[in-house]
Amino acid sequence: MYVCSCFGITEQQVKKHAEDGACTPRQIASACKAGTDCGSCVRRIQALLGRGACPRRELAEQGRPVLAELEELEEAA
Repeated sequence: MYVCSCFGITEQQVKKHAEDGACTPRQIASACKAGTDCGSCVRRIQALLGRGACPRRELAEQGRPVLAELEELEEAA
């Protein structure tokens, strides 16, 4: 099912970007442009992202530096 008709982005593509680390609609937009034209899909993207696991969000909630820790996680992978 299409989420963003402006750029032809599907639910599966949004979910894939989320699995790859895009935790917010803005990060999804950076990955695939969804939500950057008319904006009508942003709420659907937010719903797809939900409050699922996100390394950046988890680090922020712990009060830890997000970018430095994320780089360490990527280097370890």
